[in-house]
Amino acid sequence: MTKRFLITLLVVVFSVSAAQGAASVESVGMTVSDMDRAVEFYSALTFQKISDVEVLGDEFEHLEGVFGARMRVVRMQLGNEYLDLTQYLAPPGRPIPADSRSNDLWFQHIAIVVRDMDQAFAKLRASKVQFVSTGPQTLPPSIKAAAGIKAFYFRDPDQHNLEIIYFPPGKGDPRWQEKTDKLFLGIDHTAIGISNTDASLKFYRDFLGLRKAGESENFGTEQEHLNQVFGAHLLITGMRSAAGPGVEFLEYLTPTDGRPRPADVHANDIVHCHTTIVTDDVDLLTKKLRDAHVGFISPGVVVMPKDKAGFSKGALVGDPDGHEVLLIQK
Repeated sequence: MTKRFLITLLVVVFSVSAAQGAASVESVGMTVSDMDRAVEFYSALTFQKISDVEVLGDEFEHLEGVFGARMRVVRMQLGNEYLDLTQYLAPPGRPIPADSRSNDLWFQHIAIVVRDMDQAFAKLRASKVQFVSTGPQTLPPSIKAAAGIKAFYFRDPDQHNLEIIYFPPGKGDPRWQEKTDKLFLGIDHTAIGISNTDASLKFYRDFLGLRKAGESENFGTEQEHLNQVFGAHLLITGMRSAAGPGVEFLEYLTPTDGRPRPADVHANDIVHCHTTIVTDDVDLLTKKLRDAHVGFISPGVVVMPKDKAGFSKGALVGDPDGHEVLLIQK
């Protein structure tokens, strides 16, 4: 479904000036099998439902690459960030592979910031969530960029990976240190499994205009138990835009047996996640992506009914590892 792409030096130089500063991350989306169950689950994490629509038609079929699509789309908000849930009423897709691991290249999660890790973990235990991590992990001083950060991986009812994360003073966005009684604060980033950091930087930085905000090399028993991957040694790169959650690259230096995303994944399959990025000229951006041989799911830019879609034009494309990015113009 998604072709790997080649970017020449000339294209990179030409695209940087046009892309940077023109795009921002609006939301993260995922496909679910049962919308009412998903809304109940995320509501327990204090997400608020702010819209609930049912859509169909040629525009949506072409945008998503799913013939005969009829979708229920619910937008949920936590803090200043948005999560878009989509249930395909027709045609339904396949479940997430039961043997999925954190180092497989279809891995994608959202990281939910919490005020207190012990309280948040107790709430998740009471809700009987499925663990990925053995328990909350505190990253050690040996990992300087991430020292003191606490994190825990778990799954939602559809087996999507999620993370709760606590930032100690001096780490993360300063707004996560603001005084509040809320336990769940917002979405800090979406993390994606990748095979090559340089290739992902060319796509997200040089074409989409995100900036590199930080880098960390994470390893050790805490990281292994967080990801539930023995021998986990990761190069982690944080990307940011002017607004919205960040995009975090997870490149496993070891082990190297993570599986590539299957070529036949479609947007109605439950493994599907996407990052929505707003640009002020989607036609120009998609032309540059075409010239760089980026894989398209949509046939091109699709003109959308703004009252139903929330945007006027859009295109769904794949990054170097097949993670889908929805490019929209308001």
